[in-house]
Parts: sequence; structure tokens; C-alpha cells
Amino acid sequence: MAVATARRPRSKSGGAARFSTFFWRFPWLRPLLLLSPPMAWFVVIYLASLATLLITAFWAINPFTTQIVQVWNLGNFERILEEPAYRAIIGRTVLMAALVTVTDAVLAFPFAYFMARVASRRVQTLLFAAVLLPLWASYLARVYAWILILNHNGLLNWSLQSIGLPPADIGYTNVAMWVVFSYIWLPFMIIPTYAALERVPESLLEAAADLGARRWRAVRDVVLPLALPGVVAGSIFTFSLTLGDYITPILVGGAGSSFIGNVIYSNVGIANNIPFAAALAMVPIAIMAVYLLIAQRLGAFEAL
Repeated sequence: MAVATARRPRSKSGGAARFSTFFWRFPWLRPLLLLSPPMAWFVVIYLASLATLLITAFWAINPFTTQIVQVWNLGNFERILEEPAYRAIIGRTVLMAALVTVTDAVLAFPFAYFMARVASRRVQTLLFAAVLLPLWASYLARVYAWILILNHNGLLNWSLQSIGLPPADIGYTNVAMWVVFSYIWLPFMIIPTYAALERVPESLLEAAADLGARRWRAVRDVVLPLALPGVVAGSIFTFSLTLGDYITPILVGGAGSSFIGNVIYSNVGIANNIPFAAALAMVPIAIMAVYLLIAQRLGAFEAL
């Protein structure tokens, strides 16, 4: 009995040793076992959904019964390319996404620079809270708050009229959408830019100062090129989120504002033309694929 009791721990330790030896001989098995569940979820849910979306884009819809006809054709893509209205919608959406991205980059860089290079730790904490706090609020609550500010009887027009200026009257326009988009996605630009600026070595700025460079020139020639991957990384979020959003164009832009997102929404929920909506949804996916390739060349993924 004593011998059996003494041998039992040895068998356990021996099994654990063999298990560790097995993983030591095949080190690639450990990350494989760790990543298998999320990768399986990614392949089944995300990639399978994209494949289904692509397949559906090549189908058609019966104009009389509104039933999907599983016949392979390029009619949906031809309609997107041939009709000027859809080309204008795509161009308008891409232009808005580009304007929002440039606006957020211009606003985020000095803010992130102050956080990373100038502010004390206490001020950094307060600024981080100020940046992240809006993200805890509901998306719709923030959009409706801007509606109350920008509409014809809102706070903006009231403030301008109270000091004797004419009202701006930008409610339910593309300008209003540009303002709201820039506000909503600004934190997604500030955080990657801050991370890139924080990694810039102070010794480079000291070397630039020793060589006679003024502060603004050191920022332009040293800091800005090193922070560019962080700005590009932030632009991935601002550009893609603007490209696919459909709530803000409906609520802020009004009925006359047609963007890719709300056209897809109307074809799914109102027109019940799912194949055409799937074909139109492939447009921002293709645009983002090209955008990600450019961002990868600029080193944006290293800053994420």
C-alpha cells in the first residue's frame, strides 16, 4: 500500500513531464491550441458571411414575386457601374469619408502631441478620460445631441442670432454629417496617434535641437514622419466607419442624403432587393481592401 502510494505522485509528475516534453518538441502546437477557438469562430462567422454576401451579389430578384432567383449573373454590378446615380452615391460617400479622415487627423495630431510630449501624467489621465468618455455613451444619444445643436431651432443658430450674426442653417445637410462624423470618430484617430507619438525617442528631438533645428522643424522633420503610421492606423477606423455608416446619414443628413450605407439599408428593408444590396455592399469592402494595402505599405499595422 505504501509502495503504491509512493508511486502515484511519480506517475503524475511523469505524465506532466511527458506533456511538457511533447510541447517542447512541437512548440507550434501551443499557439495553435490557443488560437484555434477564436480562429474557428472567425472563419465560420466572419469569412463565411462574406462568402455568402459575395455569392448573393451574383443572384437576381424576381420583379413580380420579389423572390430571390439563384441564377448567376452580373446584372447587379452592371447596374451599379452604369447608372450615374449609384456612381454619384459612391463618390459622395468616399469623399465624405476622406474629408472626415483629414479633419480628424488635423484635430487629433496636436491633441495627441500635447498628451504624449507635453502634458504631465495627471493631465494625461484627465485627457484620456475626456477622449474615452464619449465612447461610453450611446451612439444614438450622441447623434441626437448633435441634431439638437445643428437643427434650425437648435443651439448653434440661437447662439449666432443672440450675438447678432445670421443663423448657420446647416441642419440636415452634408455639412452637418461632416461635423457629426468628425466628432464621433475623433477618439479613434487620437488614440493611435498618441501611441505613435509616445514611442518617438526623446533623444531624436535632442539631437535635432543640437543640430540647430527649431521646435517646429523638429516636429515636422522628425516627429511627423515617425507618427505617420499612427495617423494612418487611425485613418483606417475613421475612413471605414464613415464609409459603412447608415444611421447618421438618415438622422442627420435627412431624406435627401444618399450614402452607400443607407442605400443598402433601404434595399434590404424597404425594396427587399437583397442581391443588389449585397452587390453594393461589396463596394466599400473592395475600397477598404485597397485602403488596407496602402496602409500596410505605410506601416500602419505596426502602430495598432
